[in-house]
Amino acid sequence: MIDRDELRFRAGDASLAGTLTLPPVEGRAPWALLVPSWLPRDRDGGWDRRGHPTWFAPGAAEPGLFERLADALAARGVASLRYDPRGCGESEGAWERTALFTRIDDARDAIGAMRSRRELDLRRTAVVGHGEGSGIAMSVAIGDPAVGALGLIGASARSARTVLRRGVGTRAHTGRHRAHPVVVALDRSVEELIEHAERGEPMLTIRVGDEPVALDLAAWDQAIHTPPLALASMLHRNVVLVHGADDAWADPEESRLLAAALAEAGNEPELTVIDGAGHDLAEASDEAVQAFADALVARMQPRELPPVLVAIEEMGG
Repeated sequence: MIDRDELRFRAGDASLAGTLTLPPVEGRAPWALLVPSWLPRDRDGGWDRRGHPTWFAPGAAEPGLFERLADALAARGVASLRYDPRGCGESEGAWERTALFTRIDDARDAIGAMRSRRELDLRRTAVVGHGEGSGIAMSVAIGDPAVGALGLIGASARSARTVLRRGVGTRAHTGRHRAHPVVVALDRSVEELIEHAERGEPMLTIRVGDEPVALDLAAWDQAIHTPPLALASMLHRNVVLVHGADDAWADPEESRLLAAALAEAGNEPELTVIDGAGHDLAEASDEAVQAFADALVARMQPRELPPVLVAIEEMGG
C-alpha cells in the first residue's frame, strides 16, 4: 500500500509543508523532488486556491499534475516529495516576496531534509521541475552531484522576458487562463514589470481584482537574467522533457531549444510533445503521464555519493 506522509521541513527562515509519497518496497526507495510552476501553486501542482482564494477562478477538484505523477512514480517503486511553495497552501512566507534564488535554495533544503529519511535511496535521486520549476531543477542539479536524473515539464529555454511576452500574446489570442484575476493582472502589467525589474527597482504594485499586490521584483529580475539555456551548458545529467502542444505559458519550441542545448552539452535528452495538452498536462492521458514516469525512472541510475552523504547514508542504517 502506498504511504503518504504529511510533513514539514525547514527552508531558510520558513517552514514548508509537503507530502512524501512512499511506495511499498523493501529497503531504500529511489526518490524524486517535484518543483512547481509559475504563479502560486499548491503541492499537487494546481493553482493555490487555498492561500490565494481571490486570485484564481473556482475550479473542479481534479488531481493536479504532481499528484498524478507521484502516484505513477509510486506504482514504479519510486518515492516523491511535493511541497507547498512559500506563501502557498500550508507553507509560511509570501509568494509575491520570494526571490527566484530563494526558491532554488528552498528546493535544495527540501533535498537536504529528505536525506535523513531511512526510506530513501540517496544514490538514486531525481528532480522534476514544472515551468519555472524546470530552471530551479537544473540549478539544483548543477550543484548537487547526487542528483542523477531530471524531468522537465513545460520548460522554458530563453529569458523570462521573452517567455513572458510570448505567453501574454498566446493567452490574449486563445483566452486560456484569463478567468483568473492574477493572470489578467500579470498580463496587463507585464511590460511595466519587465521595465521596472530591468531598471533595478525593488517593488511593483499590481492590482489582482480589487487587491493591491506588491511584487518583489528580485524574482523577476533573476528570472530574466538566468535563462535555462545558459544552465543547460553547465548540466551533465540524464534528462527527460515533456511539453503540452497547447501550452499557454511556454511554447513547445522552448523545450525543443532546451533539448538541443542539452544535447550540445553532451547529454542525451528525450523530448515528448503531447498533442492537445496545456501547461499542466491536465488533458494528457494517464498513459502519457505514466510514460513520462517510465522514462524518468529508467534514467535514475545509482550515483557515487560525496563522502558527507556516504556518512549520512551509513548513519541511517
